[in-house]
Amino acid sequence: MSAICISDLHLDATVPKRLDALNNLLVLESEKVEAIYVLGDLVEAWVGDDDDSQFADDLRTILAGCMQHTALYLMHGNRDFLIGKKFANDTGACLIDDPVTVEVEGRRVLLSHGDAFCTKDEPYQQMRKLFRSADWQRDILSRTLQERIHLANEMREQSRQTNANKSQNIMDVTDEVVLSVMQESACDVLVHGHTHRPGIHRLDNVKTRYVLGDWNRCGWLARIEESGISLECFSI
Repeated sequence: MSAICISDLHLDATVPKRLDALNNLLVLESEKVEAIYVLGDLVEAWVGDDDDSQFADDLRTILAGCMQHTALYLMHGNRDFLIGKKFANDTGACLIDDPVTVEVEGRRVLLSHGDAFCTKDEPYQQMRKLFRSADWQRDILSRTLQERIHLANEMREQSRQTNANKSQNIMDVTDEVVLSVMQESACDVLVHGHTHRPGIHRLDNVKTRYVLGDWNRCGWLARIEESGISLECFSI
């Protein structure tokens, strides 16, 4: 079973070319691979499955079209953790845990968004735990759609300001944590996103970490085939 992985698209109504690029990619790849994994941050912000904007409707239509040809899996990131069962049902996609182990072309591959590995950034990890809690999400989703949109805009601006004052090393993954999780999962290959630092990292003589880039100047995917795994960038 061949597959591709993408992450950190940060789709937004203000950047329509990214949504067009996703549509083009899914049309092309859904005819070639048996599974497509979105490893978090599909959108810049998701305020709830009741979002009735034109952008949200277009996204649902694009993902649903892909499902006619191949399996589509969605993992939560730090921007789209409010994607829920209704969105999955509307699009036909399957929500998956983070991390998750899959078998592709006879090899066990660990998939993750990647932010859980950034353990040096303790304030972020505390915030992540809060945002993933059922009580916090229940409280947020009880608010009106307009209130949630306003809150999402505030959180995005706060995140920009906070990250601007952090060193890049603090926001990167901790190799010791990555190795530990890979050993526990009995996987020699990890594919993740989040850090926006695309590359291939040999962790020891056996294990390899593939990092997806964000969709900015170009788009990124990891292709898993019988012949091996590769990172590819493409124009958007």
